[in-house]
Amino acid sequence: MDDARATWLVETALRCYPARWRRRHGQEAGELAALLIKDGTPAASIALSYLAGAARERLTPRPGPRLTAAACALLVVACSVGASAGLLASAAPARAASASQARAHAHARCQPSSAGPVPGVAPAMSRPQLIIWEAGHGRSC
Repeated sequence: MDDARATWLVETALRCYPARWRRRHGQEAGELAALLIKDGTPAASIALSYLAGAARERLTPRPGPRLTAAACALLVVACSVGASAGLLASAAPARAASASQARAHAHARCQPSSAGPVPGVAPAMSRPQLIIWEAGHGRSC
C-alpha cells in the first residue's frame, strides 16, 4: 500500500474518535501510526485498531459532574469511617494491655512479706504490706 493511501486510511480511522479525544491525542496517534507503518506494520491493521478504540471511546459512558461529586463524597466518607475504625481498633489493644500490666504489677507488689523486719533498717523504713481489693473478686492478694 502506498504512503498516501496508508495515511488517508489512518486519518479516516482517527476521525472516528470524539473531538475531545482528537484534540488531546490525535497528533500523537498520527505520529505513532506513521512510525509503525515505516517499521512495516500494515496500515489496515493500524486503522482497524484505531477504529476499535474509537468505538470503545464512544460507547464508554463518561461520568457527569453530579456522579463525580457523589463518588468523591462517598470516597471521603469511606476513608473517614476506615480511619476512625482503625484508630479505635489500635487503641483497644493498648488499653487492654495497659490494664493487664497494671493488674500484674499490682499483684506482684502485694506479696506478703514474711521475712519480718530488715536488719539494719529502722522499723519506720521497712516495707509495709500492701492489700489490694479488686472489684468483683472479694479477695485480697
